[in-house]
Amino acid sequence: MIGYRELIDRASSARERAYVPYSKFAVGAALLCEDGTVFEGANIENAAYPATNCAERTAFFRAVMEGHREFKAIAVVGGPEGQAPHALCPPCGVCRQVMREFCGEGFEIVLFDGKDTKTYTLAQLLPCSFGPENL
Repeated sequence: MIGYRELIDRASSARERAYVPYSKFAVGAALLCEDGTVFEGANIENAAYPATNCAERTAFFRAVMEGHREFKAIAVVGGPEGQAPHALCPPCGVCRQVMREFCGEGFEIVLFDGKDTKTYTLAQLLPCSFGPENL
């Protein structure tokens, strides 16, 4: 099974493919499926900002399109384009809600600031969440 260090490396690699002509803030993500498959994603901007897609959602949407529905963890690495990361880059609220759609509260979000790794559960980042079972 892939370790979190390799997952961080895959997220860092994906970050290099981000399309960020407006914000200049590149984010990469690597999503680990329960079966060991990894899907990478990068943020992709658009001149109409609401049409921008985050790295985390790119990875999730790629995985779901390939038939995956069970996930273990995601690594997220972000920072100014062309620079090494220097701060944690936690998922935005929309990405947290997408994670909640497909993952349980124990799903792990691994953040890397260029030196240190910090791991959170989805329950820690999205307490008192609303999910499919609430409908």
